[in-house]
Amino acid sequence: MGPSPRSTAAPRIIALIPAHNEADRIGAAIAALRAQSWQPDRIVVVADNCTDATAEIGRRAGASVVESAGNRHKKAGALNQALDGVLRALGGDDLVLVQDADTTLVPSFLACAVEAMAADVGAVGGIFHGEPGGGLLGVLQRLEFQRYAREIARRGYRADVLTGTATVFRVSTLRQIRQARLDGLIGGGTSYYSLASLTEDDEITKAVRTIGYHTVSPPGCRVVTEVMTSVPKLWHQRMRWQRGALENLRDYGWTKVTAPYFVRQILMGLSVLALGLYLLFTVWMLARGRPEFSPFWTAIGLIFVAEKVVTARGAGRGPQLLAGTLAVELVYDLFQHTVYVRSLWDMVRRREERWCVT
Repeated sequence: MGPSPRSTAAPRIIALIPAHNEADRIGAAIAALRAQSWQPDRIVVVADNCTDATAEIGRRAGASVVESAGNRHKKAGALNQALDGVLRALGGDDLVLVQDADTTLVPSFLACAVEAMAADVGAVGGIFHGEPGGGLLGVLQRLEFQRYAREIARRGYRADVLTGTATVFRVSTLRQIRQARLDGLIGGGTSYYSLASLTEDDEITKAVRTIGYHTVSPPGCRVVTEVMTSVPKLWHQRMRWQRGALENLRDYGWTKVTAPYFVRQILMGLSVLALGLYLLFTVWMLARGRPEFSPFWTAIGLIFVAEKVVTARGAGRGPQLLAGTLAVELVYDLFQHTVYVRSLWDMVRRREERWCVT
């Protein structure tokens, strides 16, 4: 499998918005799609087991609404049901946008995604930024997302994860993924999205790349998405992300595609160890009652501060000043490292991680 020849005709674009009780946000998501410089040919709200007015608001906003039937597989299951119907009327070079209901796209998103769809590109992912609000926790997430956006730019806009906030797929790519699952070349069930993964966006990225395509996130494909407003919500979200990433690597095993992901997880583990040693040394010095000046450890601390401040550029002066204090972000880093360690421990113990609504 791999890239197929492209036609010169303009592709049709169908936008799918999977939504579970998103009555307060679905209108803004649809309005942002209506404001695209390259508008989608059809907007479909995939109402999944909703008990609120999500479907009604979607219809009033001019979108088609497809309600899932007997779906027990959350977002992935709802999308698979919708894709079964939508793809029948589309050609291989047509495009499907899958975006979260709590996300809004910048007006250039779809036009930039179409432009980026070269013959060897199977999908184009968004670059996400956090919405305003959320207090200190919101600021910390926006800083984190800003740094992730800088990392994407540093890699030449290669997408290592096709974000669930918004990704555009070529129809032929989705069909090839389904066929690869049916043929047993990749796992995850017999449809487009894996039903076995906690993080369907991370898994489908590996599927796209395994069948021979590149994945990109060009600079014009920016989106603004929800931030978690409480520590418990953030904990559940990050546990699902981290555990899902580890389980996807376990399921795919070591391949040419997954090798960089394994390396990244190992480096994350080393960063956990490095920060732990630094904090232990600091506590030991303070416990002695006579803190001593250590050029080596002072230099390490200054490197931490410099890295935080430089990588916060673009997030605004306030967040940059916060990054310069180091202490607050160290607590946030410890939180993330705790998620990493707990995810590893739970996976070793084979403890089941459940999807929690955040």
